[in-house]
Amino acid sequence: MTLEQILLLSFIQGVTEFLPISSSGHLVLVPALCGWKDQGLMMDVAAHIGTLGSVLLYFRKDVAALFKGTFSIIRGQVNDNTRLLINLIIATIPVVLLGLFFEKVVGESLRSVILIAWVGIIFGVVLYIADRYGHLVETVADTTAKRAAYFGFAQCVALVNGVSRSGACITIGRFMNYKRTDAARFAFLMSIPTITAAGLLKGYQLIKAGDLSQIGDAMLMAGFSFVFGICAIAFMMKWLQKSTLTPFVIYRILLGFFLLISVYGGFLSLTSCP
Repeated sequence: MTLEQILLLSFIQGVTEFLPISSSGHLVLVPALCGWKDQGLMMDVAAHIGTLGSVLLYFRKDVAALFKGTFSIIRGQVNDNTRLLINLIIATIPVVLLGLFFEKVVGESLRSVILIAWVGIIFGVVLYIADRYGHLVETVADTTAKRAAYFGFAQCVALVNGVSRSGACITIGRFMNYKRTDAARFAFLMSIPTITAAGLLKGYQLIKAGDLSQIGDAMLMAGFSFVFGICAIAFMMKWLQKSTLTPFVIYRILLGFFLLISVYGGFLSLTSCP
């Protein structure tokens, strides 16, 4: 891969992992419009490692609290740290179980460009409704096991390409009257076990395949994805302190219609997905 390809793919995967605009819609466009081949499994693993690192660094205080919560559970103590840890576990279990089903059974059947476009538009509208009418009351500290389960089910919906994992989690958070920054914070913390699980699965597949020919490019991909991921998280958290999610809604809708026009206009094939 060229440096330009690595930079662009790192930017797309690092940024769209955390902004509510759907990475799958963008990953449709790049290979199709640029005439590139799929980046390969090793590059996917590298991108996961990079974005995981960005979450761990930005939310290092929360990560430290999770470690403390682990030791508190071992000692039989219940505190804010243990509650955060338990809630993240509850929110992660559904997507891990359903993700395995998608990997083995559903596979490529939900990677249609048309589906990604319509899903992006529809869930963009749902995001707008949630953000427009949800109150700004609840915080991460107010998360109960029931609310954590709702976050988990929202993350499951994001297994359908075009939904956006962060977008789905922020949407359900706003429906539950979470403050925008707290909905995003919990969504990003949820990404730690989710990205780890996805990275381990892809890593296992990579080891099975035994192809390490792209190791140099993969290291660059991980590094750039880390940098872009940090920037995306910092931007999102800063933006949500004072602004709404409407610009992301508009962008999702425009991207969806662009994909539809591109398909029906013959510029993209119906299944032009990486």
